[in-house]
Amino acid sequence: MTTAQKKAATMIDQTLLSPSATEEEVRAFCIEAKKYGFASVCLNPVHLKTARSLLLGSKTKLCTVIDFPLGAGGTAAKTYGVSSAIAGGADEVDVVMDLSLAKAHKWRQLRTQLTHIIKTVRRCESNCALAKEKPPVVTKLILETCLLTDEEIVQACIECKSAGFDFVKTSTGFSKKGATAHAVSLMRKTVGSEMGVKASGGIRTAEDFNEMVEAGASRIGTSHGKEIVDAL
Repeated sequence: MTTAQKKAATMIDQTLLSPSATEEEVRAFCIEAKKYGFASVCLNPVHLKTARSLLLGSKTKLCTVIDFPLGAGGTAAKTYGVSSAIAGGADEVDVVMDLSLAKAHKWRQLRTQLTHIIKTVRRCESNCALAKEKPPVVTKLILETCLLTDEEIVQACIECKSAGFDFVKTSTGFSKKGATAHAVSLMRKTVGSEMGVKASGGIRTAEDFNEMVEAGASRIGTSHGKEIVDAL
């Protein structure tokens, strides 16, 4: 691969979140991800054990989703999810935001929930044998930007940053739209350079990849990582 291709690969969370994905598909997916040097593979929690054994010793991290795809499970579901994921060996967790709180503009309640999630992550890192030997778990909050106004995106980003998350993320890929350059640019402008911005949902080509990076994305979530890197 060229230098540009290698750099692009390190920005991609290669994603397989189909509920019907088989263990054989997950194994092939992880082997390919290691070959390309993707930043992570993003899988449903049920596949953590299989993926962990395959990614062991590689630079490709293990990412999973929490309270996915609706984000409507409440604080207890989210904290249990992150605890279980970290115990299962996850290096990164993508947590779906509670949209009902954002749409109702219950920002204090949202911040309290997000802060509790981060405290749970840090506590689990201290208590989990698998996590103690690794860098801190990377935390990302999925906003589902297509369902939010610009003002709500901005405020959600502010709450996410205040709570201590590492990334804000555009989309689950399961809603009516995915990432847009406008949303990514707005998120980057709001969080500044201190946080990561992950664009996901509908990113399938090298042109899509470049558009999101130019808008301010530092991580790209896609199931088309191989095709994107090959085309660059």
